[in-house]
Amino acid sequence: MIAALVLAFAALTSALTVPAYAQQNAQDTVWIQVAARPSLASAQDEAQIFAAKLPDVAGFALGGGWYGVLIGPYTREDAERVLQVYRNERQIPRDSFIAFPANLRNQFYPLAGDAAQAATAAPSQAPSQPLVEAAPQAETTEAPATTAEEPVVIAQVAPTLPDETPAQARRSERLLSREERKQLQIALKAAGFYTSAIDGAFGRGTRGSMSDWQISKGLEPTGVLTTAQRQMLLDDYNAPLISVGMRRISDNRAGIALKIPAAEVSFTNYEPPFAHYNATGDLGVRVLLISQRGDKSTLYGLYDIMQTLEIVPLEGPRERKANSFTLEGRDSRITSFTQASLKNGEIKGFTLIWPAGDEARRARVLTAMQESFERLDGVLDDAAGADIQQDIDLLSGLEIRKPRLSRSGFFVSANGMVVTTSDVVQACTRITLDHGYAAELVAQDADSGMAILRPSQTLAPMAVAELSTQSPRLQSEIAVSGFSYEGVLGAPSLTWGKLADVKDLDGDNGVARLALSAQPGDVGGPVVDASGAVLGMLLPKQSSDRQLPADVSFAVNAAVIRSAMEAAGVTAQSQSTGAPLPNQALVNRATGMTVLVSCWE
Repeated sequence: MIAALVLAFAALTSALTVPAYAQQNAQDTVWIQVAARPSLASAQDEAQIFAAKLPDVAGFALGGGWYGVLIGPYTREDAERVLQVYRNERQIPRDSFIAFPANLRNQFYPLAGDAAQAATAAPSQAPSQPLVEAAPQAETTEAPATTAEEPVVIAQVAPTLPDETPAQARRSERLLSREERKQLQIALKAAGFYTSAIDGAFGRGTRGSMSDWQISKGLEPTGVLTTAQRQMLLDDYNAPLISVGMRRISDNRAGIALKIPAAEVSFTNYEPPFAHYNATGDLGVRVLLISQRGDKSTLYGLYDIMQTLEIVPLEGPRERKANSFTLEGRDSRITSFTQASLKNGEIKGFTLIWPAGDEARRARVLTAMQESFERLDGVLDDAAGADIQQDIDLLSGLEIRKPRLSRSGFFVSANGMVVTTSDVVQACTRITLDHGYAAELVAQDADSGMAILRPSQTLAPMAVAELSTQSPRLQSEIAVSGFSYEGVLGAPSLTWGKLADVKDLDGDNGVARLALSAQPGDVGGPVVDASGAVLGMLLPKQSSDRQLPADVSFAVNAAVIRSAMEAAGVTAQSQSTGAPLPNQALVNRATGMTVLVSCWE
């Protein structure tokens, strides 16, 4: 039954490649990389092994003296299905991954006429030309240059490692260090064959996993890997790193050295505290180096600021310690990871931004970056990149995350409960107060247009609303406190007006009419009288065929607010009478109770 399913699936995948060749161009197709070898001869042998059991096998040079064995090409959707099925059936290694045509060079398998057909799926390759490879770049000692050309040399075919008898394999195995043995266990575990501890001891579990791996490769299951087989296993394990050109760089201006996916990113510019390494490949990977002088407060400030950026999605674990922090963010587009630490008055770290759906390779690249990270002398100059054009929506060249909608609200309890307008909490994946504090919806009243929010953590407002118990006097001076421009100015402001009527145009006694010109961001803000007592909450403009003057606004009154709070189990503070406050005291009280409420998607 399983054999029949395999044959049926092979037929399906073979059929899928026909439209991929005929209808898709290099930008629309992808491959699945199943192996990488350090010599042309060993890669050709590996390609023949895979071709004996799978359709659509091809071989391409990867650069740096490495050669890849791939299957395809497919559309991205088909490739993901093929990858899943073949992995589940152990037809291909578990660390196989989707590769893009732009990362493939000259084709070496299949040969002759068959190669010409495969080349149509990746027209940037030229099988008719001599096989050439770019020489590996020397390690940089300064900021990587963006214009230097690499020399081109004829690829050298490394000799194939000789085969060994089981006795010879055991002798060569005894020469391995403990770390080398552990590395083999790690590779077996990553391939799905080993489940025990990584201890460097080759007991029954390790031997069994070696036999299983040998069977998967069509080799004799001796339970002892020859030198060539050990190299094959490690090559498969390191294939994800090879595919993105992991290479150590030293950025002396930032004072950081580490390995980066150099085939996918290259240095672009400095905008302190970041050195930008932007995408150059099809994956869309980005790397930031973090480098600045500072102390613990600077580190904590960076931790907060990073979470306002588009490159750090809202969902994901994050941790701040005494002298370091990590941030991970995930959404449907990207996964990003940031780490930074403080040492000797210098904050250094990095951010890796990776496309979603390529988790296995991302994890390997991230581990390599973390293990290779090294602090060098020096730190990025604060003036570096000073000539870059500034933009209010950008921070050091990075886009600031913006909410879908922001309105005003006001604190109604000492622990931070908030009343706001109901339209700001519709269809939100996350609600925040003043951008930094998460809040949850406690109650919502569609009739009055009110919503009550509870912060996820206890807050200590500068002022708490006191609801008026007196009937306001017509034509008395009032003010609304709000974030008129949805938080752009960073603080609330007061807009002055008068109480035009204690009911709206339809005669509703729960809504007052104001002679006041408000901005959209003011909606949800408290309407206060001269004593600072809250008369009501500003409502949004209603869309209708009736066009009202610009200075006509409406507010749900204090009695309705009190009733809604009591229904939600929140006790309202009240003020019966009060003397008029000096202007500055009134401003301080009104703005102290006002909070920015934001809806995030």
